[in-house]
Amino acid sequence: MTTRHLVDPEILPLIDLMPFTGFTRESLPAARVASAERFAFLGEPPLAPQVKTIAGPGGVLEIYWYDPSPDARDRPALLHIHGGGMIIGSAKSMQHGPSGTAAALGIPVASVEYRLAPEHPFPAPQEDCLAALAWLAGSADELGIDPARIGIIGESAGGGLAAATALMARDTGGPALAAQFLTYPMLDHRTGGQNCPWHNPTTGEFIWNRESNVFGWEALRGDYAADDVRKGWFSPALAEDLSGLPPTWIGTGALDLFLDEDLDYARRLVAAGVEVELHCYPGAIHAFNAVAESRIAKAFARDQLGAIARLLRIP
Repeated sequence: MTTRHLVDPEILPLIDLMPFTGFTRESLPAARVASAERFAFLGEPPLAPQVKTIAGPGGVLEIYWYDPSPDARDRPALLHIHGGGMIIGSAKSMQHGPSGTAAALGIPVASVEYRLAPEHPFPAPQEDCLAALAWLAGSADELGIDPARIGIIGESAGGGLAAATALMARDTGGPALAAQFLTYPMLDHRTGGQNCPWHNPTTGEFIWNRESNVFGWEALRGDYAADDVRKGWFSPALAEDLSGLPPTWIGTGALDLFLDEDLDYARRLVAAGVEVELHCYPGAIHAFNAVAESRIAKAFARDQLGAIARLLRIP
């Protein structure tokens, strides 16, 4: 069975542009190079970053800082976490997303160069993201931002790490977040594996499939048993208590592998008393918003930017 006929026609070229090739530990270096080259074709981002370095849990941590108005004060800000299945991608190569958001909203965005699995399994990526959030909040006066209006945003693996960072910040008394914005977030390590709770026949055929997902999560997991109080930090779907999390925006595709886990996370957030705005885009596969001029990508951008403006109180 194929779901190609269900894909929005404007998105179909993405399937040929990003064909699935599978991952192995041996092929990862080449996959990372290919990913960086693919983003290089986009050219220069709307807003060039300033690369800042901070002390991270594993050493020096790079932050790509996009600031459209460096002399402004008391502004909201976003911490951005890039996607890539926990195993590929980088803040250095994936600049267009955070840069475009900063330019569109007129607010600063910090994108963190977190460590990747399998070289750095859990909790290394999560700890890097939490360190970046602590730096952003702790440097609020120097950066000209309002620490009460910091949001976190991420796509795919970055959305999962954003959700994990929000849980870690809540659980450890870390910086309070004003909101979280999760784009087809990767939340449940069971998806695609033997213990997968979802058996949706129309999701996950393209771009990021079940095989990819199992590989990415196993790389992140390392030797972690996922049976202690940190299990929700590893896989947010395992978090037993979602209360006290910030207002949440979730956008996902009807054909995305992560559809079911995203819908379930939204439902559980609502049940925990968290404000949730949820969007499911018909005909949308994973990474559908990469086709920026398509109708559904424009709807996605409108919905997400509008939510950021509302929740971070951007005039």
